[in-house]
Amino acid sequence: MYQPFNEQFAAATRQFAETAAQVNRLALDSAEAVFGLQLAAIEERVNATFAFLGEAAEVRDLDGLKTLWPKGVQVARENLERGVSTGQEVFGRTLKAQGAISELAKSQFEAAAKTTLNDVDKVVKGATATATKAAAK
Repeated sequence: MYQPFNEQFAAATRQFAETAAQVNRLALDSAEAVFGLQLAAIEERVNATFAFLGEAAEVRDLDGLKTLWPKGVQVARENLERGVSTGQEVFGRTLKAQGAISELAKSQFEAAAKTTLNDVDKVVKGATATATKAAAK
């Protein structure tokens, strides 16, 4: 009597575990890509900043400081642009991963709803057949 219920429960559990594994894989891949992007951006900004600081350490007079000022502004502007660009790319990748996860969840809900409707139809047909037999007697 409980065998069909146990089989349905086991199938649903297995499906849930597979879906959770897929979601985790998508999230991990996304996090890895985002971390790589941010690390590369930080590396570029640090290299540019240290190159500028190296030039600044060699300045010995006021004229050298005057030529260094535009370079400092340029480095700061490029660092800001890189930060904004990286932030936008991270946001885009995060939205893409979330969209894939949402699509996966949607397909799982649709499959579960279809299975449930099929099971309900079977029960209704069985109950109708039983009621018809009982009425005929």
